[in-house]
Amino acid sequence: MSQRILLIDDEATLSLLLGERLEKEGYSVTCCKDGETGLVQAIGGGFHLILLDIRLPGKNGFEVCRELRRRCINVPVLMLTARVDVKDRVKGLKLGADDYLGKPFEVAELLARVEALLRRANNVPAQLIDSVFCFSNVVVDVGKEEVLRDGVIVELTAKEFGLLRYFIGHPGERLSRQVLLEQVWGYKQLLNTRTVDLHVAQLRQKLEIIPREPRHILTAFGSGYKFVPFP
Repeated sequence: MSQRILLIDDEATLSLLLGERLEKEGYSVTCCKDGETGLVQAIGGGFHLILLDIRLPGKNGFEVCRELRRRCINVPVLMLTARVDVKDRVKGLKLGADDYLGKPFEVAELLARVEALLRRANNVPAQLIDSVFCFSNVVVDVGKEEVLRDGVIVELTAKEFGLLRYFIGHPGERLSRQVLLEQVWGYKQLLNTRTVDLHVAQLRQKLEIIPREPRHILTAFGSGYKFVPFP
């Protein structure tokens, strides 16, 4: 599965050229021309990296980045901007951006930074070690392996927490039962088991507001499950 990149930039020519180059490198690219649309796409999940311009119609890049981090969306963000003021770079980084590249830039440098950010994210399980992730009324402290719902600790088994952590690390992706068995349980051979279904049911019972009508841990009919942080 190719890694998905969200490009939020109102410069049509740059977006077209950059999108084509990234796709030639094997990435799947979604382009947005304004901050509001980009924010909605980013919240929908499923992206591995966000390329974010600062000067955007509607919400600017600073506002988009601030809102993403406020919602505990930990996808790496690389800011692209013509602004060269150190104060702007510092502001972006303090708001949660992971890197900063001034325009104009060499495409080769951008690709190198993209690769570095993705490599760094992939080397950290679920992108969230020592981090806190939030969805609905649930707070997950990955470092402490602690889950709270409405401020009250929820007791999860080791496998339930491992499954939840894997979901968090792959928001919006359709995850087959076999993939989950391999990645969470370590099973390599094809197995006919309801282990995944039973653990998903237990997670829903403990974390969903209405377990029979889940909003976050969804069934992807015919393929497995999908975790949606912000429906």
